[in-house]
Amino acid sequence: MSLTTCTIHVTQRQEKVIYLTSELARSLKLAKTRSVILHVGGKSVPTNVKLLKKAGHHLHVPLSIMSQLRIPQLGSTLIVCNNGKDIRLGPLIGILTNASASGTSPFGSRTGFIREFMQVGSEKSFYFGFSPRDVNWSQETVTGTFPRKEGGWFRKTVPLPDVVYNRLPSRKAEKTASMNAFKQRFVRKGIPLFNWAFYEKWDVYNLLEGTDAFRHVPESHINPSSTQIKEMLDKHKFIYLKPTGGSLGIGIYRVTYNPKRGYYVRFRRPGKNVLLRFSRFDALMSMLNRSSAKLNHYVAQQGIRLIEIDNCPIDFRFHLTKNINNQWVVAGIGAKKAGKGSVTTHVRTGGQLMTPEQVLRQIFGSRADSVLNSAKDAAIKLAEALERNDKHMLGELGFDLGIDQSERIWMFEANSKPGRSIFKHPALKGEGKAALKHVYDYCLYLSRFRARRES
Repeated sequence: MSLTTCTIHVTQRQEKVIYLTSELARSLKLAKTRSVILHVGGKSVPTNVKLLKKAGHHLHVPLSIMSQLRIPQLGSTLIVCNNGKDIRLGPLIGILTNASASGTSPFGSRTGFIREFMQVGSEKSFYFGFSPRDVNWSQETVTGTFPRKEGGWFRKTVPLPDVVYNRLPSRKAEKTASMNAFKQRFVRKGIPLFNWAFYEKWDVYNLLEGTDAFRHVPESHINPSSTQIKEMLDKHKFIYLKPTGGSLGIGIYRVTYNPKRGYYVRFRRPGKNVLLRFSRFDALMSMLNRSSAKLNHYVAQQGIRLIEIDNCPIDFRFHLTKNINNQWVVAGIGAKKAGKGSVTTHVRTGGQLMTPEQVLRQIFGSRADSVLNSAKDAAIKLAEALERNDKHMLGELGFDLGIDQSERIWMFEANSKPGRSIFKHPALKGEGKAALKHVYDYCLYLSRFRARRES
């Protein structure tokens, strides 16, 4: 396999011939080849080759082939040659998401993130965003939304992509049979699609159970009975009750048992944190069952005494990505300090975003680096264990990890489509860009656009 970049030009010549500069042909090991098959995404055209005695890596394509292959745009892109015969341009990277009617924000609130991702490798690849209704399966095409270099967007019909990065934002929509069938069609066509769907909390528990990484998972029970809740409170003194499909800390209860004073429950109501006390367990359960429909679709999770600053617990968001060698890397880490009286460390409920170095140096001093490295190792092991047991492809993971007062590392949440709020911290902007670069590189790996030396 030979990989390089080239600049695509259109030629007005009518003959079905592509013209390559001699320098590009040498890089692709095409010197003696008279005919090739040219591929873009899921489309291909057999064509003859002629060489141009001209410097640089240039490819001139007639309008007829541009039209047949639906080449998205002229300019610079990667070009790869297999067996001296098959030439592929691209890759054509499709970002699956929801489209909005707005011309300036075609992907709604996700438009900024998607444009930022498309800027990585923009001189080497074709990017477009699309929604399920944009795909024409009978013609094997997608009408995608492409970024203009000068700003703005344009729509163009192109072949099925080389790889699909799934950023569909709706948990509810992704659970439908029709959406599952839609994604399976890419798999059947051999098109890699990663970040299959959002995890439910109990999915993660089941995927990790029986692995070495399971030691980082707190004791948990789905749809807990009052007996299980009582036993967990007697044993651990505090627990969390979390909706199985929840996010952003919504609907979470923190329940604490003090043998002398009774039961305390913290939760969030719109705009404020609430603390209630119950002297009897049955009164506590009555309130919880009334508020949360008998705790159906809830998980009871062991409470962990986390490290603290100013009597406020600290946890960490680890953002992991795959890289061009198909390995997990820790792309960024944010430390989150809980707000006073808050049940979670979320910034929107009064939490504070800090760097892990700030936090760990304050707590562990000279041992801060060692503790952080242990947490990174745990995050990688958790990612590898999830990937081994998940039947679908993963490209990113977000873990909420905690370190207890004995320095043991715990995993509370795993998100297969992690948000990027930690990268808003000024000190983490570089990590935010690195995370996007890793995802792009993983797209190159999956679409087989990478140099042999990187394998």
